[in-house]
Amino acid sequence: MAMSFLNLIYRPSSSPKAIFCPKPSTTGLSSNNKFSIKFPICCSNIKTNNTTTTTTTSGTKDHKLSWENELIRAFETSSPVERDDDDELFQDLVDKRCVDNIRMLIVDSVQYAKAGHPGMPLGMAEVGYFLYRHVMKYNPNNPNWFDRDRFVLSAGHGCLLQYVCLHLAGFQSIQLEDLRRLCKLGSRTPGHPENVLTDGIEVTTGPLGQGVANAVGLALAEAHLAARFNKPDAVVVDHRTYCIMGDGCAMEGISHEAASLAAHWKLNKLTLIYDDNKNTIDGHTTLAFSEDISSRFKALGWNTITVDNIHEDLGEFKRALLSASNETEKPTFIQVKTLIGKLSVKEGTSDAHHGTFKEDDVNRMRQKIKWEDREPFHIVPMVYREMQIHTEQGERREQDWYSTLNYYRNKYPQEAMEFEILLNGGLVSGWESSLPTWSNSDPVDATRGYSEKCLNHLAKVIPGLIGGSADLASSNKAYLHGYKDFSQPDSPWGRNIRYGVREHGMAAISNGIALHGSGLIPFAATFLIFSDYMKNSIRLAALSHAGVIFIMTHDSIGLGEDGPTHQPVEQLAGLRAVPRLLVFRPADGNETAGAYRVAVANRDVPSLIALSRQKVNSNLSGTSAGAVEKGGYILSDNSGEDLPEIILISTGSELCLCEGSADTLRKEGRKVRVVSLVCWRLFDRQPMEYKEFVLPRSVVKRVSVEAGSPHGWREYVGWDGVVLGVEDFGASGAYLDTFKKFGFTEENVTKISRSLLDR
Repeated sequence: MAMSFLNLIYRPSSSPKAIFCPKPSTTGLSSNNKFSIKFPICCSNIKTNNTTTTTTTSGTKDHKLSWENELIRAFETSSPVERDDDDELFQDLVDKRCVDNIRMLIVDSVQYAKAGHPGMPLGMAEVGYFLYRHVMKYNPNNPNWFDRDRFVLSAGHGCLLQYVCLHLAGFQSIQLEDLRRLCKLGSRTPGHPENVLTDGIEVTTGPLGQGVANAVGLALAEAHLAARFNKPDAVVVDHRTYCIMGDGCAMEGISHEAASLAAHWKLNKLTLIYDDNKNTIDGHTTLAFSEDISSRFKALGWNTITVDNIHEDLGEFKRALLSASNETEKPTFIQVKTLIGKLSVKEGTSDAHHGTFKEDDVNRMRQKIKWEDREPFHIVPMVYREMQIHTEQGERREQDWYSTLNYYRNKYPQEAMEFEILLNGGLVSGWESSLPTWSNSDPVDATRGYSEKCLNHLAKVIPGLIGGSADLASSNKAYLHGYKDFSQPDSPWGRNIRYGVREHGMAAISNGIALHGSGLIPFAATFLIFSDYMKNSIRLAALSHAGVIFIMTHDSIGLGEDGPTHQPVEQLAGLRAVPRLLVFRPADGNETAGAYRVAVANRDVPSLIALSRQKVNSNLSGTSAGAVEKGGYILSDNSGEDLPEIILISTGSELCLCEGSADTLRKEGRKVRVVSLVCWRLFDRQPMEYKEFVLPRSVVKRVSVEAGSPHGWREYVGWDGVVLGVEDFGASGAYLDTFKKFGFTEENVTKISRSLLDR
């Protein structure tokens, strides 16, 4: 019987004393434990129905004086101080000059690197600046502060805009030298954003549309945790998610899948900002795109707003964000009409998408904004200070949050304990012991059935386990019983996610949940054949160190009657080729539990568990949950101290065929070893001595048996061995008949082995 979560957390090894929470900086710590909800936009004098926020230092006379010469130079105006401009007008001028500086840093970076994608950053400079200067809640001195706002750049080719904003905002991960090293080998400013390289980058994007789905996952995580932990007098989860998408993201189907779910889930703290510049690489969007994208999002159920003139009127964008922050039921889609390559002679054309600028074009851009006599990478000193005003507010907000957390610990100790376990990775001491074990007397089941038992045992002790299936929960057996469905407003605390028939969106949303950094451990389930729909997201999970658990059932031609359209053949080979991804194909209940043990423990790599539809023994003699962590091990061997004559190697439901064949051969006096190669990547990582112990090089007579593509097996079988696999598509028929047609029977494995032994 699985122990409960509370039984585990109240063990001595899991006492509150052991809980780690990152320490904030000690400056300005508030002694007030009461929490007040702050309006997320920090612009001067922006008002909501019941909240006003002000920027306390930007309107002072000293601050205006520091900007005086720069504003006179830029706008050929009289002194804003002598004119006694009101604070809002003064801030508008400052904002415009900061945007000018951002644009020139973008131009300088591309020119210096002789590479990059400047078009989108130049066109969206106002949006990037405004978000980092006036809107988002963050602390550059603690980039991983839990309650920060999340920002995702789905149009990842425009990463230079985010790099510049991160630098100006004070993130140590982007120094001025990093802007000079755009796209260079080993730099922290790669050609598309990578979360594992650069603090301040939440997710790794690149393939268009992925970031939209990632942002939905981040917003779902916030909504789920807020429902579970917030109290009327202590709000510990309260942040927003912002995402910039482009025309390419709008065209990719994954964005539609994710947007549909975001509206269905009522993720009102999600704001999607659409860079509507009407250009892609090949030319104007009218080449292939003529729909009304705003109407599409409105039909999906989004709050939609159009900003027509952001280059001249930042206030229009400000008002759009206000509308988003006031929305209580719908996510918000803001269509921002921009000019790609703003300032350049390429402005408004697809030529601006990527590449450098001619020297005379750069000179004209400098003249337009009064930048002629400045060296490349010049930054007006007051721009740093302008951004610092906002980041200081972020520091104070973080301090307030820690004060609230202290109050929360004292008043709600049980909830606080669970919350902090999540913030520290989500695993409690001894969680592994919750996994079920099986004996020979247990009834036979498919490995998908053993998986269901593992998931539900784990859910009782791992508070962050959350996930769902692409409309196949009853087939995948991937449902947490007794934990309700995530649904707003009914049960946002639910830990089952209903994705509908949206495999690609499901995978990328799961990546967002995993990268939320809150200890949530997402699982995503479907048939193995549909992993093809998810492949790009699975690859990005590996690239971005997102510890998603992908549950793939109906893992072979053993599926039977559904026929070759639903029978995976080449999928395992392709997935095993993905760097870092751990692919498991367990043979029984023991190996299934072992696969989950490794998958849950490894929080910085994704895992994929391929499971059978057909029934197999719950406890195949010789299998070991603990041995799964080595990837491959000896299941049985009658060779004693001698080397075997032949080695049979297999995975999944075919392992029992090898064991049955081995029994027959042993009765004939043969020395036979059977090896379970449940996870190739883990086996490949073992020391050479161990690999030699399991698969001694001197034993060249080997047979591999797997009801999938033979691709890759030759590495373990060698050129003298035999690979029994599926070299064509499957066939429709009862699974035993299908297995027989393709040679997956004990008799055929024995025949192949005898032939090899007789050579």
